[in-house]
Amino acid sequence: MPTSEVPSSAVSTGISPGAHIADPAPLGLAAFALTTFVLSFVNAGWVPASVEPVVFGLALAYGGAAQFAAGMWEFTKGNTFGATAFTSYGAFWLSFWWLTAHLADYKIPASDVGKGVGLYLIAWGIFTAYMTVAASRVSGAVLAVFVLLTITFFLLGIGDLSGTTNISKLGGYVGVLTALAAWYASFAGVTAFAFKRPIVPTGVR
Repeated sequence: MPTSEVPSSAVSTGISPGAHIADPAPLGLAAFALTTFVLSFVNAGWVPASVEPVVFGLALAYGGAAQFAAGMWEFTKGNTFGATAFTSYGAFWLSFWWLTAHLADYKIPASDVGKGVGLYLIAWGIFTAYMTVAASRVSGAVLAVFVLLTITFFLLGIGDLSGTTNISKLGGYVGVLTALAAWYASFAGVTAFAFKRPIVPTGVR
């Protein structure tokens, strides 16, 4: 980590910033994974679209609030990548919760809803794409999450913009893979702490 990112007091004592705080990454990854997993089952058409409200509570409390908190703790630990990623995706889930709960209130023409949501998803895909570049310096497991998530966002965005259900379903399939990859990375972090050694490979850079 560049010295400019470390408080001067920490440099003088040789203590890493936030060393007393547990690693928030497994929490952030788990929150992202579970919420993505449930929503992706809806997007893939494996469960009826009528059950989508089940995702809303997850989007608010776990994918949103818990992941956002993980991002704040990453700031404390001096991890720019983790702070940017978890805070951003926590905010994504909070915005998703708001969007899905209030979209009908704005009386947007049905023909325009897909265009707006598609643009929203593609914008998140662009953000995820450049975060993927940074993820390549973290670990192979985290890189896999970001590569899959980038594909997921673009597929869902294109599906909504074009009104092509099959593309959106494909985005759901890739979303499930994204969730499983995030769970794997979370599992690796939790078990490495619990057993005081790596249990599964992550391809650490």
